[in-house]
Amino acid sequence: MRKTFVGPQLRQLRRAHKQTQAQMAKVLGVSPAYVNLLENNQRSLSVQMLMALSDKYAIDWRELVQDPGSNVLAELRSVLQDPIFRDTPDLQELRAAVDHAPGLVENFLQVYRTHRTTLDKVLRQGRERVPENLVSSSPETIIHDFFRNHGNHFPELERAAEKIRAEQPCAPDDVYAMLKDRLKARHGVEVRIQTVEDMSEALRIFDRESATVFLSQALDYPNRTFQLAHVLCLLEADAILDGLVSDSGITSSTGLARCQVELANYFASAVLMPYVDVLATAQATKYDVDRIAAAFSVSFEQVCHRLTTLQRRNAKGVPFFFLRIDKAGNVTKRFNSTTFTLAEFGGACPVWNIHTSFRTPGVILPQFVELPEGERFFTISRTSERPVFSRESQDRRLALALGCEFRFVDEIGYARSFNLDREDLFSQIGINCHLCPRQACSQRAHQPLLVELPISPDRRGNTRYES
Repeated sequence: MRKTFVGPQLRQLRRAHKQTQAQMAKVLGVSPAYVNLLENNQRSLSVQMLMALSDKYAIDWRELVQDPGSNVLAELRSVLQDPIFRDTPDLQELRAAVDHAPGLVENFLQVYRTHRTTLDKVLRQGRERVPENLVSSSPETIIHDFFRNHGNHFPELERAAEKIRAEQPCAPDDVYAMLKDRLKARHGVEVRIQTVEDMSEALRIFDRESATVFLSQALDYPNRTFQLAHVLCLLEADAILDGLVSDSGITSSTGLARCQVELANYFASAVLMPYVDVLATAQATKYDVDRIAAAFSVSFEQVCHRLTTLQRRNAKGVPFFFLRIDKAGNVTKRFNSTTFTLAEFGGACPVWNIHTSFRTPGVILPQFVELPEGERFFTISRTSERPVFSRESQDRRLALALGCEFRFVDEIGYARSFNLDREDLFSQIGINCHLCPRQACSQRAHQPLLVELPISPDRRGNTRYES
C-alpha cells in the first residue's frame, strides 16, 4: 500500500486554526514530536490519524490527502523557465519551497501572473495610452489559471455527465435525439431549428421563459448536439456550476458568465465523449483524432478539447495542450494540462506550423518543437471550419494545435513515421517575438523586451533587429 505523506497540508491546517504543534497534538491525543514528524514528512499518515483529523477539525479526509503541491510545482517550474530569471533552482529546491513555504510560493506565482497580464496588455496597447486597469488580471487569464489549477479536469462534472449517459444509454449517433427527448421529458424544453435570419446572428439561444432552445441552421450535427448538452448542463448541473464558479476567484459579472460557459462546455464534451470510452478509444487508436471523432460522432475540434481533460486519477491519458488561433494569430481558445508556456502566453511564433496549416486546409501537420529553454514537444496542427451562413462570411477558418511533451511521443500515432534520432528533428520556436530570446532567427519581427540583441552598422544579420 502506498504511504501517504501530508506534511504541508497538515501545517496549513494547523496554521489556519492558529495552533502550535503542541496545541494540535493535545487536540489529537498524540505527542508534539509526532505532529512535528508528520509535518516534516518523516512519518506517513495512518488511517487512525486521518480519521482523527477529519473528526476533530471537521474536514473531508479527501481534502487532506490530495496533493495540490504537484500542480503548484509544475507551474513553478514553468514560470522559472521565463528568460527574466537567470538561474533556475533544481527540483529539490523547488519541492522544498512548495512544502515549507507554500504561502510564499503562491505570492510569488501571483506576482508573476500579474507581470504576465501586464506584459500582455502592454503588447496589445502598442503606442497608445496605457489604461488605468493595466495591472488587473483579465477574466481570460483568471479562467485559464482556474482551469489549469484544476488540471483541466473536474470530477463533479464528469460524474454528472456519466449519470446522464447511464440513465439513457444510446449509440453515439443517437445522442442528439436522446438529449432532445431528455430536455422535453424532464424539463419541458422544446428544441427548434431556426433559419440564420431568424437567429439574429446567434448560433444557439436558450429562451427560459418559453422553455425553448433555438438552434441555427448554420450548425452541423456535432455542434447541434454539443449545444443541447451545454443547455442540459445549465438545467441539471447548475448547482455544480455555481459551486465551481464561486471558487474561481472571478469577481466581474462578465468573467463569471464566461467561466460558467467554459464549465458547461466541459460538461457537454463529457456527455458526448464519456471518460472511460473516450480514453480507451484514444489509447487503442494511438490518439488518432479523426478516428475518435468518427467513433463518437463529434468534430475534430471537440475531440482536441476533450483530450486535454483526460486527467482522472489512476486513469490518465496523455496530458495535452490545445490552442486555437485565427488568421491574424489571435488565440481564441486555449486549454492546457501540460507545462507548455506557449499555450499560456500566445501562439504568434511563425516557425510553428499552426500558421502554415491555413495554407493546407484540413491537412494534419505534425511537428516537433523546442522552446528556448530546451523544453521539447510534439504537436499536430489542422484547420477547422466555422459555421458559414452567407457569401460574406465564407472562409471562416481557424487553426487548431494539439500537443504533448516529447516524452509521450511513443503513445502518439502521428509521430510513428519520424526518425526520432535525427538531430534536426526539432523546430526552434518561441512564445512570441516580444518575449523570445533566440538569436539569429530569420523570422524575428520585433526587438525582444528582455534581451539586448547584438547589432552593428558593419554587419546585416537575418533581420534588421540583429547583426
